[in-house]
Amino acid sequence: MSSTLSALLSPRSVAIVGASDNIHKIGGRPIHYMQTMGYAGTIYPVNPQRETLQGLRAYPSLDALPEAPELAVIVVAGDAAVQAVADCARLGVGAAIVIASGFGEAGEAGKRQQDEMVRIAREGGLRIVGPNSQGLANFGNGTIASFSTMFIEIPPQDGPVAVVSQSGGTAALVYGLLRQQGIGVRHVHATGNQADVTVSELVLAVAQDPDVRLLLLYLETLTDPDVLAEAAAVARARGIPVVAVKSGRSQAGARAAASHTGAMANEDRAVDAFLARHGIWRVEDAHALARCAPLYLRGWQPAGRRLVVVSNSGASCVMATDTADTLGISMAPLSAATQSALAERLPGFAATANPVDVTAALLTNSGLFGDVLPVVGADPSADLVLLDIPVAGMGYDVPRFARDAAQFADQAGKPIAVAAWQDAVVREFRAANVPTFVHAADALAAFHQLTAHQQLLRDVAGEPTMPPIVRWDSASPSQTLSEAASLARLAQAGVPVVEHYLCQSADEAVAAWQRIGAPVAIKASSPAVPHKSEHGLVTLNCNSREAIVDAFTRQTQTLDAMHAPCEGVIVARMSRGQRECMVGAHWDPVFGAVLLVGDGGKYVEVVRDTAVLLAPASPAAIERAVRSLRMAPLLDGVRGDAPLDVAALCDVAAKVGNLVHQARGQIRSVDLNPVMLGPDGAVVVDGLMEVAGG
Repeated sequence: MSSTLSALLSPRSVAIVGASDNIHKIGGRPIHYMQTMGYAGTIYPVNPQRETLQGLRAYPSLDALPEAPELAVIVVAGDAAVQAVADCARLGVGAAIVIASGFGEAGEAGKRQQDEMVRIAREGGLRIVGPNSQGLANFGNGTIASFSTMFIEIPPQDGPVAVVSQSGGTAALVYGLLRQQGIGVRHVHATGNQADVTVSELVLAVAQDPDVRLLLLYLETLTDPDVLAEAAAVARARGIPVVAVKSGRSQAGARAAASHTGAMANEDRAVDAFLARHGIWRVEDAHALARCAPLYLRGWQPAGRRLVVVSNSGASCVMATDTADTLGISMAPLSAATQSALAERLPGFAATANPVDVTAALLTNSGLFGDVLPVVGADPSADLVLLDIPVAGMGYDVPRFARDAAQFADQAGKPIAVAAWQDAVVREFRAANVPTFVHAADALAAFHQLTAHQQLLRDVAGEPTMPPIVRWDSASPSQTLSEAASLARLAQAGVPVVEHYLCQSADEAVAAWQRIGAPVAIKASSPAVPHKSEHGLVTLNCNSREAIVDAFTRQTQTLDAMHAPCEGVIVARMSRGQRECMVGAHWDPVFGAVLLVGDGGKYVEVVRDTAVLLAPASPAAIERAVRSLRMAPLLDGVRGDAPLDVAALCDVAAKVGNLVHQARGQIRSVDLNPVMLGPDGAVVVDGLMEVAGG
């Protein structure tokens, strides 16, 4: 951990600028928390109006302190906050947390003041968290440089989870949800506007904490993906799952993020691709961040996604089966031996197939769950077990249910989750350290996340290492190559392109048609007219001298009338394919080479059945993405159609991704549509490339 981040997370001394004697005020809470939660360092309250605060000597200014503190918490607002940052920089303070708001999130004037604050800090070698930050809290050593009220509402308990968030409110919410489940939390950090120190930097620091076993993140923008990628690599090496919310999926959400922390939204599908490429599981909201924590923390590694449901309600069995199906979780087919063993333990009217309904007999035989769980858990087809208890309480031996489930959880080596909504029942199971959910749907969603995340991590392990991103100014000049020049660049990269010839005369066009020996397409080639169809610059199925001469003449005359440069016309073999697909790639200023592959043709922008990955990507990763699309069932042949050569499409996409990746920003974008896909290969029929310069 760098000395800067050590000063933020493990400082030997902390100054609070704007300190208060009132523990319910922002300037009072950090002092109260640190004095009551085990902080062993020195606390320096700074307030010119008081001689003592909360039993500690107070100082009129930072200059009056007996030493430069390692960390300063700045509670004062506006110009006073900027001046406090300047004082910290001048005195050699290690780091500062700026609590004050009204900066980058509040408009242009606030952004200018924030920029000035950062400039002063950087000139003095000072790193700052914030502004507009709720603060940082490390319950492992008592450094609670935060004003969150949640630490009063729900008492802290050190534990294996780290929460790192741009939003203080979201950090507090996730902390509260975890604590309600009885889960201890080590780190709760909120960066606010992150004008300097980012979520990614803090994640990299806490990922190295030997006691952290789960990382939960909330992001509104991502400006330093290389740092987050490094943090994710550290987490994968240590076996720490990383789960993230990246808000601003919609345009309205992106605008809200900008007003919240001054964030600029990233292109959402590229964010998806980046997170997936680094093994970070993306969820939709703060509740989903906390939902799967009990399963992750058990360290289970299920072999698959086959589920057994055990319940004392037939209706719950049916509903759980339906929900599992929607999540792609299959019901485990229990063997005849397993069903025979169940029949020996259950009433004669109970169901022994999966799902297993133990019936209301549970009320008179409290050992039924304990009898059934080891049997279904021993079945080789069972990967996951849901214990769904829609009714229990008075008359039921709930403590025994919890003991039996806990014994199974400890001994079977297979994940178990309990669904129970009654508070008293939930408390018993959670006290026994059995993952427990109020809704069966939440339990099943957590199973889906656990198993799918583990598969994602296995997939990531087989992908090439991502190099650091080369930055470029997205406003710098670029130019679009003609189709002929674009196809030539693609062919040099090994991408299969349609047989074609660039011709400068009608005679050359006729000779090209004769050489091809089949119907051809005639297309004008001009870097000034990338979209040719709407200008009448594409003629299909030409198969005579007259048709070719006529097409050449009309198209060149059209370009002349448009005052567009003319390189000639492309004469290309009419290529037939069973499916029109598309492959595209562009150089993203944040994420590098971003690859797009999927269904193509003229309706591509309406149908939008495409997958996004970061490049370089292996053909295997691309095929997994393609087979997740709506068109996937068509690829294997339906209604007598031959299966399509998916491997050929994925090879094209991999080569295009590599081409853009290796160009390191010199190729801005590649658009191939259609790529004709048949049973025996794929061929690019039309392509355009945008490159740097112009």
